Amino acid sequence: MKTGSFVHLIAVPYDSARRGERMGAGPETLMPLLHDRLRDAGHRVQCVTIDAPAQSWRAEIGTAFDLARAVARAVRVARNASAFPLVLSGNCGPAAIGCVAAAETDGAVFWFDAHGDLNTPDTTIGGFLDGMALATVTGRCWPQLARGVDGFRPVNDRHVALVGARDLDPLEAVVLETSRIQHVTPASFGPELSAAVGSIAQRCVGAYLHLDLDVLDPSEGRVNVYSAPGGLSRDDVRWAIDEITRHFCLVSASMTAFDPATDTDGRALDAALALGLAIVEAAPGVDPEPN
Repeated sequence: MKTGSFVHLIAVPYDSARRGERMGAGPETLMPLLHDRLRDAGHRVQCVTIDAPAQSWRAEIGTAFDLARAVARAVRVARNASAFPLVLSGNCGPAAIGCVAAAETDGAVFWFDAHGDLNTPDTTIGGFLDGMALATVTGRCWPQLARGVDGFRPVNDRHVALVGARDLDPLEAVVLETSRIQHVTPASFGPELSAAVGSIAQRCVGAYLHLDLDVLDPSEGRVNVYSAPGGLSRDDVRWAIDEITRHFCLVSASMTAFDPATDTDGRALDAALALGLAIVEAAPGVDPEPN
């Protein structure tokens, strides 16, 4: 992205429908710092915070889809303003569902995550809704609620690469193995990522980049309580962003799952800010609106 471009940072500060707790504290920690880093790099930045509808009883599943609808609207507003939308979210689901819904064409999804997020209510062991995020995006669960997000259509498995996943539940691993989703493993990261990019580029032009920060190895900083060993370095992820954007036009991106309470030495925060800048710098250049 050329210097002086326009970026919308869209914060979704929720984890399991709870505002500002655990990973829900990440977006509002990241947003002002990333705003300053992007501004110092010459970009114009507008910050938007999404809140769930006010109600006396907040159901986790319903709230997740309320937030997804709001993300879709905010991403459309950004794109209509010729701004690049970067969503900062506690959970993966609202960010991903909203970004996919706001895409105008069937595009690719590059999903960076330590986990598969391919569980469904029938396969989950822990019952964590966010472990069903990619399953929802690919049409495996919650179809009626997903259809309620304007513009949402399930993404074809052949358009999806799951990058860096190494901590899978048993039935989730079976789903991945029997799917057409391309699994880019940490052990063979470079060649598999290049192969996935080349294959998907034959079918798609635009892409949504989903960066769950726990794709990073804990040596880069402890992102959240779900961090797992054997992950990627920040240099790996930065290289992958460049490789993806050499072949695809990024339509939107998100960074998710940062819990400041687990980042006792600040290294995870530093990695997140560096990768947020890398995403913006690799995105297509757009001219900012006049001040």
